[in-house]
Amino acid sequence: MPEFAEPLARLIQECKKLPGIGQKSAQRIAFHLLRAPREDAENLAQAVLDIKDKLGICEQCNNISDGELCIYCRDPHRDQAEICVVEEPHNILPIETTHTFRGLYHVLHGALSPLRGIGPEQLKIKSLVDRLHNHEVQEIIIATNPTVEGEATAVYLSKLLKPLGPRVTRIAMGIPVGSDLEFADEVTMSRSLENRREM
Repeated sequence: MPEFAEPLARLIQECKKLPGIGQKSAQRIAFHLLRAPREDAENLAQAVLDIKDKLGICEQCNNISDGELCIYCRDPHRDQAEICVVEEPHNILPIETTHTFRGLYHVLHGALSPLRGIGPEQLKIKSLVDRLHNHEVQEIIIATNPTVEGEATAVYLSKLLKPLGPRVTRIAMGIPVGSDLEFADEVTMSRSLENRREM
């Protein structure tokens, strides 16, 4: 590995800690910042500090927020009767880009994973149950990831929430648009058949 001046080497090491960034990408980023005007570097540094200093967790849904409530929970036009449960805050974005869901969210901050020591107590499940007692929620849409952990979490939540009254549904899963059936695995194909609908 080539030798770099200590500040540059330190920046490369810090960049490598970012997801999906290897040695070469880290070097490209570091050299880009070295060539960029000081103002650009200061703006980047301040933006990073701001997300640590000015962001927190929404008191109602556990989404990332710059206030007590996140932008969805404080929006009076959102449907209070529907709550979509996701694993992480970044899972909200793909749902929002569809422009079809107008309800509220609940972020679990993970999924059940006994092998990694993550049980119901480590997730934000209690606050979800509390929301059902405090609001007129009619439907809970479970939108956990289609992984073993996500499925286990969905099943657990379904058994926990159904007796409390709301309708509990799971997002449909199957063959993505634009793909080829020959590349679908057995589980995806099975889900596609199970979730078929009338045309």
